[in-house]
Amino acid sequence: MPYRFDVAESPTTPTTHFSRADQLVRWIIVGVEYAIVGSLLLVAGIVLVHTAVSFLRYGKEFSNSVVAAIDGILVVIIILDIAHTVFGHLRTSVFPVRPFLVIGILAGVRDILSASAHLSLSGPLTQRSFYDTLISLGVGVGVVVSLLLGLLLLGLSGHVDDDPEPSDEAATSSS
Repeated sequence: MPYRFDVAESPTTPTTHFSRADQLVRWIIVGVEYAIVGSLLLVAGIVLVHTAVSFLRYGKEFSNSVVAAIDGILVVIIILDIAHTVFGHLRTSVFPVRPFLVIGILAGVRDILSASAHLSLSGPLTQRSFYDTLISLGVGVGVVVSLLLGLLLLGLSGHVDDDPEPSDEAATSSS
């Protein structure tokens, strides 16, 4: 059962009205969550502008600039996915798992791309730097594969965390 913000509908709590202190705490929580979403959007906008400006001033190192631009864009996508998930939590009071698995997969792919770009664009590497980059690639691949398996298991389990209200069929089949 997903976490619900509205405890008045819980069968274990009385249906009395919340005290002013409870309401104040709830408003503060919601205000902080909206501030988090706003901050994430601001950071995403700043990273996107910085990425575009850096890319347009590439000079002689075009290939490094392209890799940095792709890296910056992936960071913006990750930040927007986090903001979207937090905003969705505000609207439905459900904290879904699936978007965080997708965010983790995107972050892992970003690390894999960065490591492979480092291998191909940095020129001759020391043996230590080469091994460090290979370890980074291996860890990134391991993280992505693990999160993909988690996403697959979540899908196979029939768990739907995107729907804030359970359907009538799910309620009757679990009884």
